[in-house]
Amino acid sequence: MNTWQQAALAAEIENQAQVPVLSLAASASVRPSRRLGRPTLIQMGSNIYEQVRCISAIVRSYHWRGVIAIYEDDAYGGNAEMLTLFSEALQRVGSEIEYHLSLPPISSLSDPRESVFQELLKLLSTQSRVFIVLQSSLPMATHLFQEARRMDFMGKDSAWIITDSISSFLDSMDTSVIPYMEGALGIKSYYSKSNRPFLEFSAQFQKNFKSENPEENNTQPGIHALRADDSIAVIARALERLASDDTNTPKMMLKNILARNFSGLSGNIIFEGGDLSNSNSLLFRIINVVRTGYKELDFWTQDLDNPFRREGRDKNSSRNTTKVLDGPVIWPGYLIKRVPKGWEMPTDAKPLKIGIPAKTSFDKFVKVDEAEAEADKRYSGFCIDIFREVLKILEQNYSLPYEFHPVIGTYDELVDFVYNKTYDAVVGDVTILANRSKKVEFTVPYAESGLVIVQVSSEEPQKAWMFLKPFTMEMWVVTGALLIYTMFIVWVLEYQSNNPAFRGPWKNQLGTALWFTFSSLFFAHREAIHSNITRVVIVVWLFVVFVLTSSYTASLSSILTVRRLESNVTDVEWLKATKSVVGCDGDSFSGNISAAFLELPYAKVFINQFCKNYTANQPLNRFGGLGFAFQKGSPLAADVSKAILTISEKGILKSLEDKWFPRSTECSTIEIDELSLRNFWALYFLCGATSTLCFLLFFLCL
Repeated sequence: MNTWQQAALAAEIENQAQVPVLSLAASASVRPSRRLGRPTLIQMGSNIYEQVRCISAIVRSYHWRGVIAIYEDDAYGGNAEMLTLFSEALQRVGSEIEYHLSLPPISSLSDPRESVFQELLKLLSTQSRVFIVLQSSLPMATHLFQEARRMDFMGKDSAWIITDSISSFLDSMDTSVIPYMEGALGIKSYYSKSNRPFLEFSAQFQKNFKSENPEENNTQPGIHALRADDSIAVIARALERLASDDTNTPKMMLKNILARNFSGLSGNIIFEGGDLSNSNSLLFRIINVVRTGYKELDFWTQDLDNPFRREGRDKNSSRNTTKVLDGPVIWPGYLIKRVPKGWEMPTDAKPLKIGIPAKTSFDKFVKVDEAEAEADKRYSGFCIDIFREVLKILEQNYSLPYEFHPVIGTYDELVDFVYNKTYDAVVGDVTILANRSKKVEFTVPYAESGLVIVQVSSEEPQKAWMFLKPFTMEMWVVTGALLIYTMFIVWVLEYQSNNPAFRGPWKNQLGTALWFTFSSLFFAHREAIHSNITRVVIVVWLFVVFVLTSSYTASLSSILTVRRLESNVTDVEWLKATKSVVGCDGDSFSGNISAAFLELPYAKVFINQFCKNYTANQPLNRFGGLGFAFQKGSPLAADVSKAILTISEKGILKSLEDKWFPRSTECSTIEIDELSLRNFWALYFLCGATSTLCFLLFFLCL
C-alpha cells in the first residue's frame, strides 16, 4: 500500500476481525479523530504534519512569501487535510499557498507525460516559483520534473522542495532520472548510519540485493527497507509475548504491538496513540539534489529556536544566522551565489510591466512626453530618476528588464491594477495608505507626505509703531535708563570741571546735558569736553551708540523688506464654521476658494513656485509617505526598499531632490527676531561700569 488512505481502507476491512495493520506510508493527519473507526491501524511511517513543519521552516528561512503546492491525487480524498495542515504551517511563518496543483493518479492516465504538461500550463499565470511537491508516486514525480525542466519551471530564481515520499527513493532511483531534479531541496527521515545494527543490516542487504539485481549500481538500503525490518521486529516481539500469554486473540496481539519499545534501524520504536512517536532529536535530513545523487546539508529538529543543525552539534552552540543551511546550496539553474527569489523574475522576453501615472498635477514627479521617440527621454521626473538609481543598485546582483505603461486614472485605480495583476508594479508619487497596503506591497517611503492647507497669503499690515519692532520692550527701557545715567555722569564730571557749557541756571544745565547726550546718538554733539575722564565715558558711550544704531538699522531694514505672511485659515474647524469653499488636488486656483488641501510634497513644490502669493500651514495629518507599489509577496519590494535606503545613505536621493525641487531665490523663510537685552547685556554692563568707575575715580582725585 503506497498511501495512508489505502492503509486506512484496509484497516476498516480488517477492523471487524481486529487484525492489526502496520502501514509504512506517511500519515496526513495529527488529529485523534482519524483513529475513530480504525483502532487496528498502526503507523510506522513519518507524519506528514512534521514534514510540512520542516518545509515551512525552510520557507521562513529564505523569506518566501508564497508557494505552489503540488500533489498527486490519491483517489481516496485524503488531500484536503494535508493541504489544511500545510496552509496552517505556512501562515505561522508569514507565507501562504498561492496555488495548489492536483495531479490525477498516474494509474488513471493513458499518457502521463501529456497530462502533466497540461496541468503545468496552469502555472504559467502564477507569480510564485517556489514549488512544494507534497505527495507523489515515483513515476508521477519522474514525469513532473521532466516536464517542469522542459517548460523552464526549473530555471534561475525557482525553488523546488520534495517530501520524504520522493526523496526516500533517491538511494534506489534510476540515476538517469535524478538530473531532472537537480537543484531541488528534499527532506528525508533521519536514521543513524554509523551504529552497528545498521552496518550489519546494510552489508547483508547489499549482498542479497546485488545477487538478485546484478544490473543495479546503487544497493544502499533506504528508509522503507529499514522500516520494513523494524515492522517485522515489532511483530516478532509481539508474537513472542503472545506465545507466553494465556489469551491468544488479535486484540491482545494489537496490545502487544503497541507496547513494544526498542531501538530499531530507523530510530526509536515507541508508539503513542497508535502512531510512531517522534522521539528522535533529529527528525529529518535536509538534502540537495546534485547531478546523479544528493548531498546532505543540515538536519531539522522540532527546536523552534535552532531548527537546523548538524548531527552531533551542540544544541546551544552558536551559528551563523545568515546561513540557515550548512554548505552552499546548488539551486535550479545552477544558481549558487544567491538565494532564488522564488518569484517569476522579469526577462527580456517578458519584462516587468510598470504602471506610471500618465498625468499628474505636478510633472516634476512623473512626466510623460509622448512626442519623444527615445524611451529614456519619454519618461522623466523625480520618481523616475529614483527608480533608475534603484536599478543601478539592483543590477549589481541581477538584471531587471522593465517597460513603463502610462495609465490614465486615479492612484487608487493604479493600485488596483497591481492588485489584479494587470501590472507588476507602480512607480510614481503613490501615497502609502492603510487600505492600499492591504492590496499591494509598498517599498519604504522615499519622501514624506501629509495633508497641508494652502491659501492665498496676506502681507502683515503696516503698523504705526513698527519702528519699535527691532528692540524688545525690555531693551528700550534699559537703553533709556543707560542714556539718562550717562547724561548724569557727564553733567557731574563737566560741572565739577568748571565747563562753562554746563554752568548757569539749572534749566540751562539740564537742557545742555540732555542735548549733549541725545545728539551723541547721532554723533552731532558740539559742546567742548574739559575733563579727560569725561572723554573716556563719552568714548565708551559712543561705541555703544554705534553698535546699537547699526543693529537697529539692520533689524528694521529686514522687517521692512522681508515679507511676513500670516495665515488667515487656522484649521479645518475654522473652515467648517465659516462655511468656506475649499479645493483639493485637481481643482484650479482661480480665486473662488478660501483654501486648498494638498499633500505635503505637492504643497512644497507649489509654495516654492508661488511663494509670494500663497502660504501653507503645518501638516494636519501624516501619511505613510510616497513609495513604489508591487504585488503582494513580490521579493522585489524588499530589494527595492534596500536600494532606496542605499541611495538615501549615499546622498543620491538628496541630490535628486535638489535637482527637481531647487529652492527659489525669490522666496525667503527667514524669521526676524527682535533684539533683546540678552544680545547686548555685556555691552551695557561695560558702559555702565565704565561710567561708574570714572565717576568714583574723579572724586577720589579731588
